[in-house]
Amino acid sequence: MHNISLKSLIFRFKWKVLFTFLLVVIESLLEILYPLLIGLAINDLLDNKYNGIVHLAGLGVLSLIFGSARRFYDTRIYSEIFCQIAPEMVATEKKRGSSVSKISARSSLLTEFVEFLEESMPEIIGGFVSLIGILIIIASLNFNVFFACLGILVVMFVVYGLSGKINYRLNANYNTQLEQQVEAIESDKSDIIKNHYNYLMKWNIKLSDLETINYFIIWISIIVLFVYTPIAVIEGGVSKYGLIFSTFMYVFDYTDKIVTFPLHVQQLIRLQEISNRLMK
Repeated sequence: MHNISLKSLIFRFKWKVLFTFLLVVIESLLEILYPLLIGLAINDLLDNKYNGIVHLAGLGVLSLIFGSARRFYDTRIYSEIFCQIAPEMVATEKKRGSSVSKISARSSLLTEFVEFLEESMPEIIGGFVSLIGILIIIASLNFNVFFACLGILVVMFVVYGLSGKINYRLNANYNTQLEQQVEAIESDKSDIIKNHYNYLMKWNIKLSDLETINYFIIWISIIVLFVYTPIAVIEGGVSKYGLIFSTFMYVFDYTDKIVTFPLHVQQLIRLQEISNRLMK
């Protein structure tokens, strides 16, 4: 059986996966242009011009085409990948003499890799492309807001750098308990079943509490950015309504991408633990 990890799956099916990533990048680059074109369209309309509206409509059509093509392609490719790796995992576990309950549990864990590639990887790649593009545009509009946005990135890296090992350990405990689920149910003893789900929820609550603390810290920095942005923009001398609007939209888009990244970080930590577990 091939190693099961995000890296190994991407390299094993590299051309199929890379094509989906390319479509994500194109889709994300088009998305970055929306706030800017909306702002320019507003300025044009105030001058009784319609060029901006035409460009905005064209951008919408392109986004629709590439977005639909990616989603159509993704579903088929990742279904094909799962149908190839799942039987391999089952065959390997049978050779090891694993119980049916353990194979069933690990099969469920395996689906998380494919789901991550299909659902989360496009968001991560698109979010990364968007963050770079948004930061470049914000820097061109207002340097002070640009440095404030970078400050949030620093806060996020520090928070998740400090909590990463704790997150991994909690996921390990959760997955260990999850692998015992079929055996607990087959025992037909209410106390064992009840204790199993109590322990499962205990680790789930601890993971949620850790994420809540991280979320709280990051959102404090985001609130500071929201308060600082209008002050910096107005004092920076931006006078055109469209550009002011675009700046605010880019800041909101930036924070929207920032708050979703921690969820993906937690998923990556969980998948790393699952990968190590599947190879034991």
